[in-house]
Amino acid sequence: MRIKALAIRILRQFIRDKRTLALMFIAPLFIMTLLSLVFNGKTYHPSIALVNAPKNFIHNFQKTNASVHIMSLHHAKDALSKQKIDAAISFKNHNPELTLEGSDPTANKAVLQLLSQVTNRQDKGENLQARVHYLHGGKNLTSFDNFGPVLLGFFIFFFVFLIAGVSFLRERTKGTLERLLASPLRRWEVVAGYVSGFGVFTIIQSALIVWYAVYILRLWMAGSIWYVLLITLLLAFTALALGTLLSAFAHNELQLIQFIPLVIVPQVFFSGLFQIETISDWVSWIGPLTPLYYGADALRDVMLRGGSWSDISFDIGILCVFALVFMLLNVLVLRRYRKL
Repeated sequence: MRIKALAIRILRQFIRDKRTLALMFIAPLFIMTLLSLVFNGKTYHPSIALVNAPKNFIHNFQKTNASVHIMSLHHAKDALSKQKIDAAISFKNHNPELTLEGSDPTANKAVLQLLSQVTNRQDKGENLQARVHYLHGGKNLTSFDNFGPVLLGFFIFFFVFLIAGVSFLRERTKGTLERLLASPLRRWEVVAGYVSGFGVFTIIQSALIVWYAVYILRLWMAGSIWYVLLITLLLAFTALALGTLLSAFAHNELQLIQFIPLVIVPQVFFSGLFQIETISDWVSWIGPLTPLYYGADALRDVMLRGGSWSDISFDIGILCVFALVFMLLNVLVLRRYRKL
């Protein structure tokens, strides 16, 4: 009877907690659906520009699954620099010269395999020897180098979000926040104080993770490490503001963790860890609405392509907007505790 009574109490507790029920039944279905959309999306076909190529070479390439574009050398170089194509093949002295964009090892391998297939199809016994150049990266670029910038941004974002949310939640449940709101401090001063305090440890954490990834794990670093630090710090402050914001809607740590499948997991799928081009069109719009989408894009530009300020300034601006919006929402949410 005592076991039965305890079991009934647990069941009633779960039934009353709608968020926990959603986490158990709806969240797994949501994540499995995202996985299905990512891995069962469109097949990725490399995009290749052909410059001054013979007609039979063009004809053989058009038989492959690649997206073939006939361009001038100038337009091909411009398209490569803007990541609009994966490779450009130009002809000099009847031999192909391949220039790979280079930042994605999977795309590099696909292009090299297609080129090998096409050159083997060439008739008249032609022996075509392709010279290979890399605009970014190189033949030693690994898959970890390609995914590393995204993982770097994700881990910083995730752990800062979790720690900030839990810490701010404890401040509220212990009554510290209510006492601060009863003081002459204004809401924006409370938010700024918390973000500044947590921000000190956020800066240390970000610097440590970047140092370890670049100098210990030897992640590919083509650009300035100071840009990487700036991007990760902005990601961390955005996660900090978001974590404190969502903690206002949780009554305990378990309810805060329930936000992870809805807030963090979708960002992983749409941040560039998987080929965004292959994700179903009707769901790919989620990516540009998430901070990690812009943070990962900026980190890849710097670490893989040696991007300058002009290459990352747009992403930096969007991250600043995200952080500012989340902080303003924090100020508004504090009204539910006390109007100042």
